[in-house]
Amino acid sequence: MKLFVAFLFIALSTLITQAQPSTATLSGTVRGGKAPLPFVNVTLLTAKDSAFVTGAITSEDGLFTLSGVKPGSYLLKISYIGYRPQTLPVLVGQLSTFLDLGTLSLTEVVAQLGEVTVTAQADAVAATMDKKTFTLADNLSQAGGSALDAMRNLPGITVDNDGQVQLRGSKQVMVMIDGKQTALTGFGGQSGLANLPASAIDKIEIINNPSAKFDANGNAGIINIIYKKEKKEGFNGKVGLSAGVGALWVKQANFPGIRPQYQNTPKINPSLSLNYRKNKVNVFFQGDNLYTQTLNKNEFSDRFYDTGQVVRQQVKRNRNTNIITGKTGIDYYANDRNTFTFSGLFSSEKIIDRGDQPFFNASLSERLRLWQFLEDELKTTVTASGTWQHKYRQPGRLLNVGLNYTFHREDEKYFFTNILPTFTGIDSFKLLSDEHVGDLTVDYTQPTRYGRFEAGVKLRRRIIPTNMQFFPGLNSPLDSNAGGRATYNEIIPALYGTYLFETKKLEVEAGLRVEYVDLRYEVDPNHNTYKSNGYQYAQPFPNLRLAYKLNDNNRLSFFYNRRVDRPNEVDIRIFPKYDDAEIIKVGNPALRPQFTSSFELGYKSGWDAGYLYSALYHKEMEGTITRIGSIVPGSTLIYNIFQNAERSRNTGLEVVLSQNLAKWGTLNLNLNSYQTTIDAFSVVNLYPVRNVFSANRQQLVSGNVKLTGLFRLPKSIDAQITALYLAPDLVPQGRIDSRFSIDLGLKMPVQKGRGEVFLNATDVANTLRIRRTVQGDGFNYISTDYFETQIIRLGYNRKF
Repeated sequence: MKLFVAFLFIALSTLITQAQPSTATLSGTVRGGKAPLPFVNVTLLTAKDSAFVTGAITSEDGLFTLSGVKPGSYLLKISYIGYRPQTLPVLVGQLSTFLDLGTLSLTEVVAQLGEVTVTAQADAVAATMDKKTFTLADNLSQAGGSALDAMRNLPGITVDNDGQVQLRGSKQVMVMIDGKQTALTGFGGQSGLANLPASAIDKIEIINNPSAKFDANGNAGIINIIYKKEKKEGFNGKVGLSAGVGALWVKQANFPGIRPQYQNTPKINPSLSLNYRKNKVNVFFQGDNLYTQTLNKNEFSDRFYDTGQVVRQQVKRNRNTNIITGKTGIDYYANDRNTFTFSGLFSSEKIIDRGDQPFFNASLSERLRLWQFLEDELKTTVTASGTWQHKYRQPGRLLNVGLNYTFHREDEKYFFTNILPTFTGIDSFKLLSDEHVGDLTVDYTQPTRYGRFEAGVKLRRRIIPTNMQFFPGLNSPLDSNAGGRATYNEIIPALYGTYLFETKKLEVEAGLRVEYVDLRYEVDPNHNTYKSNGYQYAQPFPNLRLAYKLNDNNRLSFFYNRRVDRPNEVDIRIFPKYDDAEIIKVGNPALRPQFTSSFELGYKSGWDAGYLYSALYHKEMEGTITRIGSIVPGSTLIYNIFQNAERSRNTGLEVVLSQNLAKWGTLNLNLNSYQTTIDAFSVVNLYPVRNVFSANRQQLVSGNVKLTGLFRLPKSIDAQITALYLAPDLVPQGRIDSRFSIDLGLKMPVQKGRGEVFLNATDVANTLRIRRTVQGDGFNYISTDYFETQIIRLGYNRKF
């Protein structure tokens, strides 16, 4: 496999997607001396043969606008009775969709005007080589699932063993909805993607090299989820229903003496999208209900201790999930220059977990303990936002003001039955967390003759009070003194500026974002280990993009940016979590941010039937955030605690190739190979007692291969097959073995194109499982998770 991947890398060379040519709007002012000239004829001709392209007449103020101009070389001709006609060469590039030609003067005296160069940034996945956009309607093999399911088949994205998306091997990804961070997908880190219905999503953007306009967190990049929203005149919408079944066969049978694992698990997802537009008002609504039963975890672990003791265990988790999501809003077009948008989002996610965790000796002849649990969790999210966009008289000159508020509540109740040979204990705990986040943003865009300038400010206030209550029973294993109250308090003001400049051969985008962060984590003074903590910093986060156009179809690019990954509230949360009875997760309020500097060299080549893009990238991380597993003397319990390791590095090559075979098919190949290095480090864990952990230097070459075929069959039937191979990779204190899966999908139009029926299957060979090896001080363990991966879905959508 390594030879195969290496051969493909050498044979293919470099990556990004070739977009369709964008269009630009040209604007300017015509004057005669110092006075504006009205009713001047302005025409745009092709430079090659002077063919007419478009034209306009200046307003009473001498302003003109030419819209829908494709990239290319043109001649701008200005004529007016009594004045000498002027002809100017104009280059429309691929950096800005609005170009300001400035003031053009006409006089009776011959005036030699200089060359005017206009640039344009191609649309989402094209010339900038920093963003790719994918429409979910084309992702046939994951239709009817969650946002996480939909992302599994996208180029450049993989999903780790904890259900978090990775870009180029890193899960430090910022996830946004419609360009905004929300509690649904996480503020400090990603969350909830498995519970966001894909039926609500229109497109997904992947931004590997964000500009200074975006928040500085997320060193791997940004994933922007764009919700469905129509703007057609009148009343229109879409209704859909999908149903599925998973866990068709038992991958691995239970250890004896526990409740059955889920089989033939049902899935159902009705959805409704409505839109009404008339005159100045556009009203929209998107509603979804995603109900699933899932064998969420079925992990078998063998733990080996230096004392000679061996413990064999299974964690089986049957999960019922019901998520209701609704987004609604109104666009009000007050006039040609002012638009107001008010929207709200509501999500209610109910999770019921029923789990069994038996512990046996090495020969499975003696059960040491049985830990049964019931988790009853309700997550409620409400967001409200308002935006105002003001368009100045000069096309492309914009002012955007936005205010966004998010409330997110986690109401968790855990009930445990601790069964040992001599007694049975009943324990429980309750966690209540209320998150309040307010964002104020102001963004300004000014077109220039050769590009554009952008600037803005942002202010964020985030408060999360939490309360953990333990209710111990007989001989309880719960650390009831580690409960109490804690409050996360964060203030982040930021400002940024970016400048884009383009000539016929060179593109430059340079930006700087400055953020000040003041974080305070207030801990209950009665907590048995941790005390209040926090940090402050004011840091610059620059970005730079250089591109050189070899010709119309080939270009080189260079990227640099500096970003930060701040610990999320759950990473520093002081309360132990007992969903695994003997591998216990605990936060660390002393955790500090991780800073990353990224460098990338890319090459893109496009042709009529496809494209090729490759990128060589390198990341340097300081204060690497990782989870450390350790034991304390006299105990077999493993405590997983977040810590800052020293430095780490990630160097790799990504290649994407897309080729239209003919009208009947397209192949897309995504290759990614990277080397991860974590330097040796030593840290002090405080929980449950002070202990020192040291780790040697870790280094591993890993990667993945993703091949997708799209085929057009008779009767307008579309088919998709996706094969995914993930090579072994590093995990904290160990490695994860290789993984492989194949997904299939079919889609057929019905009812004269107004409806469609789809059928798909994930992991059709039922081969996907996660095997890990972990080495700690005084112990090591091997685990394999046979969780549910094979699902068959059937669905129907209809537009009206």
